[in-house]
Amino acid sequence: MRLIALLFLGLFWAGIGHAQNWQWKELNTPVKASLRGLSPVSGRVCWASGSGGTWLKTTDGGETWEYGVIAGLDTVDFRSIQAFDEQTAVAASAGQPAVIYLTNDGGKSWEKVHQEGPEAFFDAISFVNKKKGFVLGDPVGGKWMILETKNGGKTWNTLTSLPLATPGEAAFAASSSSMTTNSDGIAFATGGSVSRLHFFSLEKRVWTVSDLAQIAQGAPAKGVFAMTLAEDRRILVGGDYTLLESREGNALVVGDISTKTPDVAPFGYRSGVAFWKKEQLVISVGPSGSDFSVDLGNTWKNFSDIGYHSVKSSHDGKRVWASGSQGRIGFLLD
Repeated sequence: MRLIALLFLGLFWAGIGHAQNWQWKELNTPVKASLRGLSPVSGRVCWASGSGGTWLKTTDGGETWEYGVIAGLDTVDFRSIQAFDEQTAVAASAGQPAVIYLTNDGGKSWEKVHQEGPEAFFDAISFVNKKKGFVLGDPVGGKWMILETKNGGKTWNTLTSLPLATPGEAAFAASSSSMTTNSDGIAFATGGSVSRLHFFSLEKRVWTVSDLAQIAQGAPAKGVFAMTLAEDRRILVGGDYTLLESREGNALVVGDISTKTPDVAPFGYRSGVAFWKKEQLVISVGPSGSDFSVDLGNTWKNFSDIGYHSVKSSHDGKRVWASGSQGRIGFLLD
């Protein structure tokens, strides 16, 4: 048993040693927008979106970029984007007007496929597959706004079952990562007056809600800002966006039967998190830097002071990309 334990520790620290070599390769982009929408398709194809109606796309790993303004809406912040390939992407705004646009020609033209009323605010977009997807919005009339598409974003309808919101509860559009979806269901995490995890079973068509007492809450700037699915658990990050270097209540690991705060938390407020299955690596990002975890969110180590808003693993699992302010985009190197 002692030999097995020593072997395990040796492999663990070997993994730590390898991960210490991770670094961001920063790319030159032709825009200066704040990019919170991010959707990498592969190691070479990546889309992003953000302030000033900006969209941009690379198909050669960041060497060159195509870019523009979605439907001429240069006052709109498109913080959510979902791309399927080089030609097709869906983008949703944050704030007003609350609109969803679709392109099928690589960004050359954008069609408005949905618009909500003046009280709507979209926070995140997530697809189960190329047909079924969801958009999360802040509560309207005491219920969360959740839109569903079954045809790849061409049309959207309100989900027939909507969960109740606590007064002052909100989701965050910091990286379009407050919601995750898979074949089992929809999950989204919140903040503001209270931090909670909401889960909708696509099979049973029922909601379950869990309080997240370990996460920062009780003020508009506090809560869960992003989460990712990692094997059999969800890894949540956030904190207080007015306290960029605070580690209090900024991370949580939620499993089927247990909820645990990390032994070593990320090094500050974090707005994005992603799981890279190929490397069994979790990356969190925020304005004050980036961290990694090789034990599914239990211990974190800071590896960069470069600020990013969002981080995503590409659909093909081959690369991790990040986006941030001033048109910043990068991908992970070892």
